[in-house]
Amino acid sequence: MINVLVVEDDPMVAQLHEHYLSQIKGFQLCDIAGNGDTALKLLRQNKYDLIILDVFMPTMDGLQLLAKIRENGYDVDVIIVSAANDKDKIKLALRLGAVDYIIKPFEFERFNLALNNYLKRYQIVEEQGIIKQADLDTTIMRQDNQVAVTLPKGLDKNTLGTVWECICGIDGMFTTEEVAGMVGISRVSIRKYLEFLKSLHLLKLDLHRGSVGRPVYKYLCLDKQSDVLKAYIQ
Repeated sequence: MINVLVVEDDPMVAQLHEHYLSQIKGFQLCDIAGNGDTALKLLRQNKYDLIILDVFMPTMDGLQLLAKIRENGYDVDVIIVSAANDKDKIKLALRLGAVDYIIKPFEFERFNLALNNYLKRYQIVEEQGIIKQADLDTTIMRQDNQVAVTLPKGLDKNTLGTVWECICGIDGMFTTEEVAGMVGISRVSIRKYLEFLKSLHLLKLDLHRGSVGRPVYKYLCLDKQSDVLKAYIQ
């Protein structure tokens, strides 16, 4: 069982973490700390395997806490779950040894994927005496350790793959109607796929003025190189 410490100053988000953790086998929430100082006190008193850590917190932010964890030599892994999405903070978190970085708001599927990836790596690194190269490749390169996830009701993985392929071929912004025409399905149906991709933070939606002054909603692809969809379309 992997012992988890949640460090999050928002009680509602902390409760969400607790709820999500209760649905994933192999993990046990031991404590919740509302700030970095409390987290350090708990680390001095208890042994944890994993910390789920926010960045934006009063007094001591999550990256300062992560630096202190490394300075003090605490043997614990960290997954960042934060609204902090600027590249400098993400680069620093990874350099300080964060094993994953989830940007808020997030879906359970992404959280589940991160935890199960971590569990598989933990089982190999902590429980095996001699580690094979193939095992390392599975965990570090993440070739075979994607967790089986399910699409929302009404979505089809083959259609999703086609929609994503069309989007990746578009330069700049696009409308629901444009993608519907390329894929060959109704606007109502295509909107469900676009909203799902938006929930994965692969698309953003902006309001623009049309040629006759009417508002037009347009999407923009944020990351055409993302691997997030692989778990849904394989």
